[in-house]
Amino acid sequence: MIQIPIARPYLTEEEAQAAYDVILSGWITQGPKVQEFEEKFASYIGSAYAVAVSSCTTALHLAMVVSGIGPGDEVICPSMSFIATANSIRYSGAIPVFAEVDPSTFNIDPDDTEKRITGRTKAILIVHQMGMPADIDRFKEICSRHNLKLIEDAACAIGSGYKGAKIGSHSDLVCFSFHPRKVISTGDGGMITTSDPGLYQRLKLLRQHGMSVSDQARHQSKSVIIEQYLELGYNYRMTDIQAAIGIKQLEKLDWLVEERRKIAHHYIESLSNIPCIDLPLEQPGYISNYQSFSINITPEAPCERNDLMQKLLNAGISTRRGIMTAHREPAYISYSGVISLPITEDTSDRSLLLPLYVPMKIEDVDYIIRKIREILI
Repeated sequence: MIQIPIARPYLTEEEAQAAYDVILSGWITQGPKVQEFEEKFASYIGSAYAVAVSSCTTALHLAMVVSGIGPGDEVICPSMSFIATANSIRYSGAIPVFAEVDPSTFNIDPDDTEKRITGRTKAILIVHQMGMPADIDRFKEICSRHNLKLIEDAACAIGSGYKGAKIGSHSDLVCFSFHPRKVISTGDGGMITTSDPGLYQRLKLLRQHGMSVSDQARHQSKSVIIEQYLELGYNYRMTDIQAAIGIKQLEKLDWLVEERRKIAHHYIESLSNIPCIDLPLEQPGYISNYQSFSINITPEAPCERNDLMQKLLNAGISTRRGIMTAHREPAYISYSGVISLPITEDTSDRSLLLPLYVPMKIEDVDYIIRKIREILI
């Protein structure tokens, strides 16, 4: 029976050799490979600096801390995102305020966001959902007018582009993920890009317990260094093993994005004439890496979303529900009570993710398309 997974990381012998070499080097935690990965990542993105951390969740938490966000502050974000988006706000003692999404892009709606700004709002946390860029310029304008911080959750958006530049180069706190479901992976891990030298220095300090000098600097010093711990910090370091893998993955990134876009466009071209399916909308100047490929099932469809997913699974095709909604999870119902976000809820409940990974056989893509057409037409 055909078994097509929802996703699969692209890792080769090159990554295995890179990890092997680091293991034998004797320096396996944060060190020279992390620095090299940061420098190459910043160069690729077009930012002045990049700071490697243990996950995108810890990157988001540090972004909150360096933005001065604390207890009682409000941060507006979408509920329709992986729960780490909202959790990172709560880690700082702040309050997530959920805004609606645009169902054509799955990204946070600027108009609805602005309506939710209060005197307690300190920041807007936008998400480039599934690699599709949000309207960064619009949110920068809103933040400027209301004196708010802008933070970008770009967990899914490595390699995506917005108006001629890579995601990660447009604002001063942009957070990426290297989880296995992402376009490139280090097993787990994250990165923060910034062009603010002050933020860069503080992020490096906070990720390693607030220590005044790094292990690498002490190791390379010709004189004795006694470190100090300047403020409350965290153990959010990336290892050199992960970084060595990341360097090799970064070399393949443009090719991976190109291949993912070919598969996504094949889906779009082949499914566009099915009336009960809404497909992703990529606006002019926006370039998605198609970290995931989602379709929306309209109310006129001959079966509901979950029925379609089960029928596809019966045919050996893995799918996943649409992007979750944090406000309907027990951790948030108990925190803030029942909240109504009808557009978000409808968009999430009608959407599902189709398999997309590299390399993916074209006959598998065609098989998925054929099965969807058999079920819905």
